[in-house]
Amino acid sequence: MDSLSGAGPRRARGRLGEASPGARAAAAPWARFSAWLECVCVVTFDLELGQALELVYPSDFRLTDKEAASETLSSASASGSVVGRGAPGMRKTDITTVGLPCPCKQVKDSSVKRGYFQKSLVLVSRLPFVRLFQALLGLIAPEYFDRLAPCLEAVCSEIDQWPAPTPGQTLKLPVMGVVLQVRIPSRVDKPEYSPPKQCSHESLLPTPVVLASVHELDLFRCFQPVLTHVQTLWELMLLGEPLLVLAPSPAMASDLVLALISCLQPLKFCCDYRPYFTIHDSEFKEFTTRTQAPPNVVLGVTNPFFIKTLQHWPHILRVGEPKMSGDLPKQVKLKKPSRLKTLDTKPGLYTAYSAHLHRDKALLKRLLKGLQKKRPWDTQTASLRRHLLELTHSFIIPLEHYMASLMPLKKSITPWKTPPQIRPFRQDDFLRSLEHAGPQLTCILKGDWLGLYRRFFKSPHFDGWYRQRHREMAHKLEALHLEAICEAQNIETWMKDKSEVEVVDLVLKLREKLVQAQGHQLPVKEATLQRAQLYIETAIGSLPKDLQAVLCPP
Repeated sequence: MDSLSGAGPRRARGRLGEASPGARAAAAPWARFSAWLECVCVVTFDLELGQALELVYPSDFRLTDKEAASETLSSASASGSVVGRGAPGMRKTDITTVGLPCPCKQVKDSSVKRGYFQKSLVLVSRLPFVRLFQALLGLIAPEYFDRLAPCLEAVCSEIDQWPAPTPGQTLKLPVMGVVLQVRIPSRVDKPEYSPPKQCSHESLLPTPVVLASVHELDLFRCFQPVLTHVQTLWELMLLGEPLLVLAPSPAMASDLVLALISCLQPLKFCCDYRPYFTIHDSEFKEFTTRTQAPPNVVLGVTNPFFIKTLQHWPHILRVGEPKMSGDLPKQVKLKKPSRLKTLDTKPGLYTAYSAHLHRDKALLKRLLKGLQKKRPWDTQTASLRRHLLELTHSFIIPLEHYMASLMPLKKSITPWKTPPQIRPFRQDDFLRSLEHAGPQLTCILKGDWLGLYRRFFKSPHFDGWYRQRHREMAHKLEALHLEAICEAQNIETWMKDKSEVEVVDLVLKLREKLVQAQGHQLPVKEATLQRAQLYIETAIGSLPKDLQAVLCPP
């Protein structure tokens, strides 16, 4: 996942707010801050007036009415959960975690009818760096509630000195006397990499607090009550099935939703997801209507009202407060949807879905034994993440191999002809190929793999995966064609018997390929780009002056 970074004045808005993205291009105050956060908000709850946005910093940042309403409703309800949406656009974060101070403060106040006043501290960001923002809020919140606005100004000024969140870079981020050392994830990362090590060189800064990840949650902690159903949930995520997650707290609901969507790595999650969803959300009516099929979305909620409202959804997961059964966490049971009770629904996974793959009993036994022996949770998480990663790899590798076979051979690409097309993906041909090149080569799990692939073909994840791979292959094909042109012996010889129209067509195509390559869309070497530019100049030089003037205006 490459990070998104923006720079520019606070009024320069992209998807958030109103101003055009072009305004952001110019360097301005808070440009570095903008690369990490949109703004910091303080929300006050009043029993009579409801939630109110008390403070936004930087002060000239403007939220739209819809954004402001969403922030206030989420923060007052969540008081320490991850609140956001998985669709492209704004990600809103109001976070706390075990061991961190909660960014919501309640203070007794006899002058208030409710008996106390309540405030929430909210970070608004486009970046899904949940773990980083948890740590950041844990540092900021206690100081803010003691010192109020001056503290926010100082913190925002410090963040405005941070380096840009460049993918693949390990950064030191000083804030409030602490240095957070983080590594920004990148698309080229392998799903499992060693956590960043503490830098050993001398520095005037304090010893950094190393965050193993800016975005990955403690998977084992999140999945504790559903360990026996992890593979069923993995299949539901793979197929893009609608899933309602009802938990006792916003923090638990948010973490479980984020853990679920992360279990498909390295496959990109292409559906919508809302870590914390309330009845005040603008899409409440859309998601609760019974006039059409439930959308492909994972919803995290805390209000039992949703059990009644979304009773028609095919899959509902309700978890309770973490409880131990002896030395082991109490597991939710698999239940039929008909057993749902609108007022007193017990914890369970309510679904009529039958898993295609057999459960990995060895994994479950290993995890539960680790609990009994009090094995470190990061070790348990690593074991669970490795299992899910290997499962996803085993599922995807046959698709990748088949897709690669659709690519035209390099020898079929000739310099002066349009490159051949990528052959179409034929599902029946792929399913036949599984007999000798299926997931059984890399995975010991038995089950109905064919049935799982057939359902996968109908999911948004297949469509997303296929479009991305086809786009990458098309770019590779264009790059190979450009290389073939640039490796041709003599462009002058080719032009001798060609019309002006054909030469102009070559110039335009080469220019288009150069634009693509310079935008990092084509995987070509610098020497190839230089040769292509030389060919363009040679071809233009062979044309009449009037055409040269058209192709190279002054």
